[in-house]
Amino acid sequence: MFENIILSFKGILSHKVRSFLTMLGIIIGIAAIIAIVSTIKGTNEQIKNNLIGAGNNTVKVALYKGEGEMDLQYESVPEGVPVISDEIKKQLEDSKNIESVSLYRQRTYMESLYYMNTALNGGSVLGIDEDYFNTAGYRIKSGKGFGKREFTGNHKTAVIDTTAATSLFGSVDPVGKIIDISGEPFIIIGVAVQSSKFEPVINNYEDYQLYNQETSSGQVFIPINTWPVIFKYDEPQNCIVQAADTDSMTKAGKEATDILNGMLSVSEDSGIKYKSEDQLERAKSLQKLSDSTNTLVICIAGISLLVGGIGVMNIMLVSVTERTREIGLKKALGARKKVILGQFLTEAAVLTSIGGLIGIAAGIILAQLISKFADVPVAISGISIAVSVIFSMAVGIVFGLIPSVKAANLDPIDALRLSLIHI
Repeated sequence: MFENIILSFKGILSHKVRSFLTMLGIIIGIAAIIAIVSTIKGTNEQIKNNLIGAGNNTVKVALYKGEGEMDLQYESVPEGVPVISDEIKKQLEDSKNIESVSLYRQRTYMESLYYMNTALNGGSVLGIDEDYFNTAGYRIKSGKGFGKREFTGNHKTAVIDTTAATSLFGSVDPVGKIIDISGEPFIIIGVAVQSSKFEPVINNYEDYQLYNQETSSGQVFIPINTWPVIFKYDEPQNCIVQAADTDSMTKAGKEATDILNGMLSVSEDSGIKYKSEDQLERAKSLQKLSDSTNTLVICIAGISLLVGGIGVMNIMLVSVTERTREIGLKKALGARKKVILGQFLTEAAVLTSIGGLIGIAAGIILAQLISKFADVPVAISGISIAVSVIFSMAVGIVFGLIPSVKAANLDPIDALRLSLIHI
């Protein structure tokens, strides 16, 4: 085998231009496929990151009525929906794909939240437990967070996020200031910010419409035990769970909804149940929308590999004709068919493998150029590179088979006679 490889390189180097032109179809095909697959993978990763964010793998689980999330600001607490007990929370924490759990209550788009004469229109109020900031990925930027004291009594304290701080106070430090929530005074003790703030990549107007959903004017957090001071005491909580990793988010959300729905005692006709906000599945569904187009583009690029394979077959047939005398002498000296077959198959495989390696380098460079000039994300796929190398070798073997069989089947006497005639 090693000797055949050496002979193959000698044959390729003795006809450099012809060998390069033969490899060109393979190079173009491999380069096109690598660039396309890298662009597709990069785009899919962007969709995934835009929807999920680059952060803490959290899944929101909320109470729904039909297709819409229940808004207890306008609806009464439904019968058969209890508050989530400590035992249920423990079950959630013990689930296989869940790392941490937090319970919270929420009012969205508050209209009765003020600092002096400034209203936080469109802001949200959340009554959170002691695990919320860690689970949801928040850290205290200034001031302090809630301690045990805030979760053991009805202390009217609040933490606000940076958006609410800017909306209500501008450049003034909000810590120590008093805000009004539904007629009740709350003193701000801290400002929170998400540890890994993620903004979706917007490349065009369609991306803007898809990812730039209605944004809040900010969030105000109060201890969950203080919630009854301004809202209903027996309101069911929402839940946020943190999955072990991004790929476990769907399973974590399903485990949480199964446990929470198991504690409900409502009729099926009511349409009331807990549902998870499955952004991972949404990302997958968006990725699938372009699958058929992507497959078609890859198939078109693959045609050049077919053309390249035909070129390899043609040049190998020419090589067999040129080396008729060599084949005749080898067979006259006792070389078997499998030796001749192996020699020509090896040469074809080496030729296409070199083309494949050049094609891989060209594909990576092409992908980077596409990313730079077309502002399209790319992610080089190791699997596509490995498949390309194997595929290019396979092309050489498949298309080199006919010339190799022809060479192996030559009669030594006829081969020598033909070589003398050509001389």
